[in-house]
Amino acid sequence: MARVITKIGDVFSVKLDNRRKKYFQLIAFDSTQLNSDVIRAFKKVYSHDITPNISDIVNGEVEFYSHCVTKSGIKMKLWEKVGNSAEVGDITKILFRDTNDYGAGPGEEIIRISNNCYVWHINKDFIDVGSLIGENQKAEIGVVINPYAIVERLKTGKYNFVYPEFE
Repeated sequence: MARVITKIGDVFSVKLDNRRKKYFQLIAFDSTQLNSDVIRAFKKVYSHDITPNISDIVNGEVEFYSHCVTKSGIKMKLWEKVGNSAEVGDITKILFRDTNDYGAGPGEEIIRISNNCYVWHINKDFIDVGSLIGENQKAEIGVVINPYAIVERLKTGKYNFVYPEFE
């Protein structure tokens, strides 16, 4: 396979089933989280036989933000690049969260509610907040998400893995 090149502004189409698709856009690289790709996924569902204007897509309502590796999704044939737009929205207001309570070793119980959280904005330092309260509860999960889980969230509105909550 040829080398896959992605850049800020690239728009991708994700087939949800034989009749529907959604779109997302690569909007940043976050040096705070392994220099991973940051995407914004759009809420609108399109018929598989419609090819919307890129401008209409990127001006649509954002459903969620996430870190992922867009190149991997292309190689796995989970999405395809369909265009590029310089319009990426205001990335300074996007807030991510993580916790040191994520994951469990063999025989350990999974922590379902974390009071050991931190938040950050793209390319900014982590801020230790402990429990998520107020606006921090709106922060997106900030781990680098695998492509299959991105597709699952586009389809169902939820990731297909357990991650500590705040309530």
